[in-house]
Amino acid sequence: MPTPTYLADGALHLASGPLASGPLASGPLASGATAHLAEGLRLPTNGLDYTILGIYFVVVLGIGFAAKRSVRTSLDFFLSGRSLPAWVTGLAFVSANLGATEILGMAANSAQYGVYTVHWYWIGAIPAMVFLGLVMMPFYYGSKVRSVPEFLLLRFDKWAHLLSSILFAFAAILIAGVNLYSLAIVVEALLGWPQWVAIVVAGFFVLAYITLGGLSSAIYNEVLQFFVILAALIPIAVLGLHRVGGWNGLTDSLDKSHGTHFTTAWGGTGIGSDNPLGANWLTIVLGLGFVLSFGYWTTNFAEVQRALSAKNLSAARRTPLIAAYPKIFIVFLVMIPGLVAAVLVPKIGTSGSDLQYNDAIPYLMQELLPNGVLGIAVTGLLAAFMAGMAANVSSFNTVFTTDIWAKYVVKDREDAYYIRFGRLITVIGVLASIGTAFLASSFSNIMSYLQTLFSFFNVPMFVVFIVGMFWKRASVKSGFWGLLAGTTAAMVNYFVIYKQGIIGIPSDQGANFVSAIAGFVAGAVVMVAVSLFTAPKPAQDLQGLVYGTRSPGAAEPAATGDDAWYRKPALLGWGALILAAACYIPFSF
Repeated sequence: MPTPTYLADGALHLASGPLASGPLASGPLASGATAHLAEGLRLPTNGLDYTILGIYFVVVLGIGFAAKRSVRTSLDFFLSGRSLPAWVTGLAFVSANLGATEILGMAANSAQYGVYTVHWYWIGAIPAMVFLGLVMMPFYYGSKVRSVPEFLLLRFDKWAHLLSSILFAFAAILIAGVNLYSLAIVVEALLGWPQWVAIVVAGFFVLAYITLGGLSSAIYNEVLQFFVILAALIPIAVLGLHRVGGWNGLTDSLDKSHGTHFTTAWGGTGIGSDNPLGANWLTIVLGLGFVLSFGYWTTNFAEVQRALSAKNLSAARRTPLIAAYPKIFIVFLVMIPGLVAAVLVPKIGTSGSDLQYNDAIPYLMQELLPNGVLGIAVTGLLAAFMAGMAANVSSFNTVFTTDIWAKYVVKDREDAYYIRFGRLITVIGVLASIGTAFLASSFSNIMSYLQTLFSFFNVPMFVVFIVGMFWKRASVKSGFWGLLAGTTAAMVNYFVIYKQGIIGIPSDQGANFVSAIAGFVAGAVVMVAVSLFTAPKPAQDLQGLVYGTRSPGAAEPAATGDDAWYRKPALLGWGALILAAACYIPFSF
């Protein structure tokens, strides 16, 4: 977050040099970004490692062929026929977010900033995921929409729907390209493959299994990828801790070399205090915890699509709530390697070392893992990159086909036509992603580039959703103008006010944060102003679309077993919040 100074989720969080101070800046990519992985990190892979990698690719394609048999309608292709159980969609939900850009980048953040990394999980993800499950999914799923933009069609009008569809489709391709380019950089550094080979190979396999089996293929592969990623990270974390004398040995070493704030979550975050992160508790809680994280998790269709594929409303609500539990603990698997690297290479990321912060996990893979386990780790990284790309490609083909092509270009054709077109646009989307991968290579700071995209597209859409969902008076026309104003304000702040030096902002990260705030405020103000001068939507047309009204879909009978106490969405949601808060306790003193 694949997330403008918001780092979760699918965002590229790699660091390769000292961070220019900026609010909530997270692991900066100083010039060159991942392209400057340290020389000498080439992994000593052998035939056993490549055999493991080959088996993984065969299984990936096998899942695609197996899923193809279940694709009979466009609903099957784009939303798995709304038939999947909550545990499958929940694991796919977290896997779609757990890209290798996050794995490598959050380890980089930890090597640079220490335990501050936990904020991007326990504040920057869990509350928004719970809000999505408890509050927003009844509107999304109950209205029977196929996509997030389609909800705007029901709540506002076709103009808000068309604009949001175009913006989302464009952003999805750009973000998929970032995942591909990031993969190419890492694979070139670790395995010696040329960048174009890595891009084409990964793009081919993602294209093959999504074209064959649609969303079901993507989701079942994401479940597989989740376990492969864990199998890659757990040995690195465990062997790394063993190397530095366990947790006590790790924290003692870091306290001596980096100061006591390095191993606490809140140390030095008082307002006016100076800390390496460049953020205080207020900007962490409000900036990261509300504007940016809610904007990402609640409107990003690459995530929400997994919940929409669930078999009923209860399963859809539980999807992000189930995902919240592994999300709480995954931070340890990415944070510990970064902290270990900071101990083993005390000057990592400085001029006194050949290693940059984003070299943390590759360095530990090289130092700690034997062949075989090394193959699993490499496969885990490739799986993570492919999961991030597949999530964006599968959401792109759905939005482009159902929200743009079927509604505005070729209407009322037979269902089989839209399945064929969905497969065709998947091919086009992957090819476009390969193109945008090379576009991403032209940016010296990929993370800032990616986070800029989130500030342009996610935050303005979030404000339109929130105002429209909680204010009945929001008029039909306000959705389009609010989205346009929010997107424009974010772009103007970045390209004019910041890039032209009208107002001095110390870093790209700080500019992204300001752009997100500008987009949120501008969108909200314009929506209110337009609503005051235009007619609201009739009350009868708002049922199930505005908080306080009832969705027809919410009346569906509960499936067998859904009334069990451990499946109650409220219990799962509050349990996740309490557990995340409790995790802070050991790191707060």
